[in-house]
Amino acid sequence: MVFLAKPLVIVGLLWALPMAGAVASVDRIVEAAEELDRLHALIVLQDGVVVLEHVQGGPGLDRPANLKSVSKTVMSTLVGMAIERGLIEGVDQSLAELLGERFPAAATPGAEGITVDHALSLRAGLASTSGRNYGRWVQSEDWVAHVLTRPMSDRPGGRMIYSTGPTHLLSAVLAEVSGRSTEALARDWLGQLGIRLGYWPSDPQGIAFGGNDMHISPRDLARLGEWYRLGGELDGRRGLNRDWIDASWQPRGTSPWSGDDYGYGWFVTELAGQTAYYGRGYGGQALFVLPDAAMTVVITSDPNPPSPGGRYFGRLKRLVEVAVRTQAGSASQSLGLR
Repeated sequence: MVFLAKPLVIVGLLWALPMAGAVASVDRIVEAAEELDRLHALIVLQDGVVVLEHVQGGPGLDRPANLKSVSKTVMSTLVGMAIERGLIEGVDQSLAELLGERFPAAATPGAEGITVDHALSLRAGLASTSGRNYGRWVQSEDWVAHVLTRPMSDRPGGRMIYSTGPTHLLSAVLAEVSGRSTEALARDWLGQLGIRLGYWPSDPQGIAFGGNDMHISPRDLARLGEWYRLGGELDGRRGLNRDWIDASWQPRGTSPWSGDDYGYGWFVTELAGQTAYYGRGYGGQALFVLPDAAMTVVITSDPNPPSPGGRYFGRLKRLVEVAVRTQAGSASQSLGLR
């Protein structure tokens, strides 16, 4: 019995070390999160397992939060599902063809050449409706017509011009090709993925606000991230097309502010030595997917102005890096590598 007691104690210590390392790594992530006054909620998953759910403000984890421009990432998902269902032929189809009579006769010359690809990648060429132009756009009587009569700042398919206008055009396209409101369509299709859509405002014509103000809970947003991380298959069933995910993550333009690449509703960058795909929204809303690290990270923050903008989002990126590095360290310790 004396000889058996020592091995039992050693085994207990071996179990305790990984657990202590995991707790310490989570504590480091929480400490970093608590330094961000605007942060509302943080979810970190690795290999599909919840590592951390942290709340320090806002509506919590299960109630819908305003995603702001992370809505563009969700819109990309809806467009991909529409293509898979045959409602849209493909990304090379023109918006003029898809919108039909909704395409204004007074559209800016060249706008007829804008395709689904151009709108998804924010390379429509039209002057932005965001920033200082945002107020005039959302106060207009017809948001679709307003977007398509903006002057051309570049050719369709040229440089990335950050604007919510092109993604709102895609919402109009979905309503036109489906014969349903985009909101009803989104509730149906996202619901099939286990994602509940909350409040989503519409323009004066009843078109859901494509690319902004979509409300989804942090936990449901994390579920969307997991669908993407796992190549479109979750819980033993396929809900997204893997080819669409690959296409969405293919860089097609570059942000003039952050320098990060942009695909179809997703930015592409490198964090802690890992390729990271992310959607971001005003005030600090974010969905990060890091496939090689097997991680999905959701962050919600105060969506109200004033927002510290790029500086704050840079801090959110550093928070994700803390999560990646501490989880990698915890995993290596549990394997006896440290």
